[in-house]
Amino acid sequence: MATVVLEAKGREKVGTGAARAVRNDSFVPGIVYGGNVAPEPICIAKDALNKYVNKSTFFSTVFEFNGVGKKGQKYLAKDAQFHPVTDQVLHVDFMRVEKGNKIRLQIPVLFTHEDAAPGLKLGGVLNVLTRKITVECEPDCIPEQIEVDLTGFVFRQTVHAFGLNLPEGVSLPNHTKNYTIATVVAPSSLRREEAKNAAATADSEATAAK
Repeated sequence: MATVVLEAKGREKVGTGAARAVRNDSFVPGIVYGGNVAPEPICIAKDALNKYVNKSTFFSTVFEFNGVGKKGQKYLAKDAQFHPVTDQVLHVDFMRVEKGNKIRLQIPVLFTHEDAAPGLKLGGVLNVLTRKITVECEPDCIPEQIEVDLTGFVFRQTVHAFGLNLPEGVSLPNHTKNYTIATVVAPSSLRREEAKNAAATADSEATAAK
């Protein structure tokens, strides 16, 4: 994933009034922390930030700041606060990340080739349990998304985290390896028919046993 450069600057004053003044000046207040360096209050150009803050990849995008910190320093967004009515971003927390240090973050899951899944073509439904999966990797290896190819998927076939095709340099934490990502659910009409047949079989077996 390419690094995104945002215009930013430091800010000396903090607090509600100072944050309001920053927003009135077309900036969004924020803070950067991590890397064994003291937290640093900053503000980011609002128009540039708005291009990314509402995307599903925002928290897995590597940022650099033009005007803040050392040149080439990488950052990841860790939290964002939004106005409850207007949905405008009010504040963003960023974490410093260093080359060579693995980080843990959530990556969006993209399902492809649904038209090549027999279970879906026959009326089944893709029951998605999670649209993001936690991975570990170095900042330079962060993928934009994890693709799940549904070609050939039939009724009740399940996507598990351990079966994902991960890019080189990307791995799963142990606690996520057995997560269920999605399942192809059979249509309700087929489930009712199967239940009916199962009941009939049970009745026949019970009768035969008498």
